[in-house]
Amino acid sequence: MPANDTSLEKPVKRRRNSDRTKENILEVATGEFSDNGYAGARVDVIAERTHTTKRMIYYYFGDKEGLYRAVLERAYGAIRALEAELDLTGRDPVEAIRALAELTFDHHEQHPDFIRLVANENLLHGEHIRKSDVLMRLGAPAADLLSAILAEGQDSGLFRTDVDALDVHMIISSFCVFRVANRHTWQALFGRDLTDPATRDHQRRILADMVVAFLERPAA
Repeated sequence: MPANDTSLEKPVKRRRNSDRTKENILEVATGEFSDNGYAGARVDVIAERTHTTKRMIYYYFGDKEGLYRAVLERAYGAIRALEAELDLTGRDPVEAIRALAELTFDHHEQHPDFIRLVANENLLHGEHIRKSDVLMRLGAPAADLLSAILAEGQDSGLFRTDVDALDVHMIISSFCVFRVANRHTWQALFGRDLTDPATRDHQRRILADMVVAFLERPAA
């Protein structure tokens, strides 16, 4: 190919620009949907904040519902990706379950938009999640990771055998979601900010200790 032949560079550049535009739209749309819910979110607002057009947004995502599903897929995909990257090599089951609980704690604290998206989708009875093949597949990796940790702990006699992965997932998620979702009412009622950096390490340790204490079998 001649040194000045740019025939391949232009499609690559257009693709990169397109990817950046889509990512920017998803980032802004995440805030809009999490703040206002599906019904209250305005595509016009998203277009204005991304310096694009509603027509361009629909070109990429089809319609408002398609954009909302893409936002959900991106949000759930992010936590699943973090779980997949978690290196548990050489860790015993107790260390592994603590690491997973702490990872969830950190993610939910850093992504309050995710908590609001989940809350809004529950108000819609999970309607849009059920329409997404991507989202319907994203539950399995989380359950599989927990199942592997549980199985190792149960086989070694460390963990109780009357619980499954979804039991543990519910316990971890409940603590992490409550801390972010209920921070304002909790502070109004009890005068304590659940997301106060001064108590962060304390709460993170409480979560891990609680999960381990729940799972560990009492000594004979």
